[in-house]
Amino acid sequence: MKKGLGKKERQKALLSIIQKDPFLTDEELSENFCVSIQTVRLDRLELGIPELRERIKNVAEKNHLKVKSIADKEIIGELLDLNLGKNGMSILETDYSMAFEKTNVVRGSHIFAQAESLAIAVIDANVALIGVANIKYKNPVFAGDKLIAKAEVMRMRGNKYFVWVFIKVKSVEVFRGKFILVSFNGREE
Repeated sequence: MKKGLGKKERQKALLSIIQKDPFLTDEELSENFCVSIQTVRLDRLELGIPELRERIKNVAEKNHLKVKSIADKEIIGELLDLNLGKNGMSILETDYSMAFEKTNVVRGSHIFAQAESLAIAVIDANVALIGVANIKYKNPVFAGDKLIAKAEVMRMRGNKYFVWVFIKVKSVEVFRGKFILVSFNGREE
């Protein structure tokens, strides 16, 4: 908590914090500085810092250029970070269209799609398919939740990549998957 900072000091600290973590919400920033959300918004405006959605979009556009194995539009969620052959991270904002009407629980197919597309995007190959998926849904996800997926390439053996994907809502793990992806040079006849 950075309580009692003057405007200039607060804005300097705000700029520094957002450079380190561009995915902080205005609400989280207001709690950090012990000021109102409106004050944070005014500070961001004065400093030319875009709102959260725009910051996510800017980061995602830079990372999409690195992906080899699938097209931008095929990645489910926004790609926040990507180190080909090592790791990656994406965010998916869920909504009511992704959930069962009666319970507002997000369908597993959407969660799996985020994990699968991130696993494929993170490997350093031109063409890849999921060979094996060992998945576990650990907690329910509700419409409106933000899913943060992190993928890590654990090892490579020949043309096989072993990738783990963990998805959390806030700090609670909701999904875990271990994928074996197979890369190849395209259509084999």
